[in-house]
Amino acid sequence: MKKTVVIIPVLNEERSIGQVISDIPRDLVTEIVVVNNGSTDSTAQVASGCGATVIDEVRRGYGWACLAGIDYIKNSSYMPDIIVFLDGDYSDYPGEMKTLLSPITKGGYDLVIGSRTIGERQKGALLPQALVGNYVATRLIRLFYGVSFTDLGPFRAIRYDKLLSLGMRDKTFGWTVEMQVKAAKKGLRCAEVPVSYRKRIGTSKVTGTITGSVMAGVKIIWVIFRQLFS
Repeated sequence: MKKTVVIIPVLNEERSIGQVISDIPRDLVTEIVVVNNGSTDSTAQVASGCGATVIDEVRRGYGWACLAGIDYIKNSSYMPDIIVFLDGDYSDYPGEMKTLLSPITKGGYDLVIGSRTIGERQKGALLPQALVGNYVATRLIRLFYGVSFTDLGPFRAIRYDKLLSLGMRDKTFGWTVEMQVKAAKKGLRCAEVPVSYRKRIGTSKVTGTITGSVMAGVKIIWVIFRQLFS
């Protein structure tokens, strides 16, 4: 069986992180790494109590947290085959991880995006601004890079060696789209699978406010265009 490590960036998710961890199929993963991104509640303690490895990244930002998780793995005593990224707000369904991993383990794909737009989702789980942002971003990726996606969903799996080859750099909102654009540019074999999605526990740090939505939208578009000239 391939060694799979799950990275979960978290910021004040004490109400949800325990449920996320408990729903991860333990027979599929080698280690669960929760990156505490400056939480002021008991998120870290809950995650540790549920059996996850907890590391700290005090610099706020989704990308900062993901990069910290990768750095931790680089310094581990083993090399994983696959990295799964998963949010800590319980909006994704960790139990669907086998479906997410299947195109890699059985089909030879390099990157798999769990698409919320083609999967079953609870009414109101994806806010209008997120739907619009996904639509614009994925069509720009297809126009400029020739690869079709339907979502920038955070629930995703990628071969570890391919992840390192991308040279990920984004520290904040552009992390997911940077990965997809760089994968398209490098000719990685990309796939999507439908995943279920529900309303998150708590308020989104990105799409939960008008300011956050605008900042995320601008950053995503900027990342897509920046990669045209890099």
